[in-house]
Amino acid sequence: MTINCKGKLLNFDSPIVMGILNVTPDSFYDGGNLETESQLIEQAFNMIQSGATILDIGGYSSKPGAKEVSVEEELNRVVPAIQLISSKFPEVILSIDTFRSEVARAAVNAGAALINDISAGDLDSNMFMTVKELQVPYCLMHMQGTPQTMQTKPKYNKVVTEVFYSLAKKVEELKKMGINDLLIDPGFGFGKTIEHNYELLQNLPHLKLLNLPILVGLSRKSMIYKVLNCTPGEALNGTTALQSFALLGGANILRVHDVKEAQETIYLYNKLTENQKHHSTSA
Repeated sequence: MTINCKGKLLNFDSPIVMGILNVTPDSFYDGGNLETESQLIEQAFNMIQSGATILDIGGYSSKPGAKEVSVEEELNRVVPAIQLISSKFPEVILSIDTFRSEVARAAVNAGAALINDISAGDLDSNMFMTVKELQVPYCLMHMQGTPQTMQTKPKYNKVVTEVFYSLAKKVEELKKMGINDLLIDPGFGFGKTIEHNYELLQNLPHLKLLNLPILVGLSRKSMIYKVLNCTPGEALNGTTALQSFALLGGANILRVHDVKEAQETIYLYNKLTENQKHHSTSA
């Protein structure tokens, strides 16, 4: 499996890390941490040095109950950040975390090479056509409701089946439009209870049937810190534990706040699977 990011081919022979760069004042874990250019450059540099292949830049907090942000405000946050990082670190692949086609277009024009959409096109009817026109990879995530409503009362008859078929339907629609550079994300924490999240994680291998790279975002989320009765700031160890499980389930991209730890997890996962392959061929 490969995707073409503006001429840079990404292959998934080994899982990769996507570092989270939120240029928002209110994100659930790192909101307000990157208010100056020097802070943004330093964080991007540290993530790249620690092994991040992609940096995902977002200007609209999608935490449960997040405040609405105008298109203008989102553009004012993300476009200068993308221009700055792409000029300082031209080798890194930049992703724009947005559900708005207008923001996606401006971000790609500024230097982003991938669109990461939490709504899979549901919140902007122009998104799919914009992706087609821009010819960049598109990550579609499953979400029930909107960031403002998604955690009110999430309800499914069979969460794994419903998430799978929702993504499969969108993938089919996109491929009919000629859009083939796709990634999928089950959307942990987006319109799901803690029980839904763990059921999805346990059944992550089912998503491999779509034969697309799987992006997993578990980093410091409530499905970890609420179970461990701690804060997001204390949830790194739990994050690493669940990311290990996600890799064993077929995750190709880990979207994280903590790149070094995620990269180490991948390194150990690769060592484990190398040994498994060696023993199976020598048996």
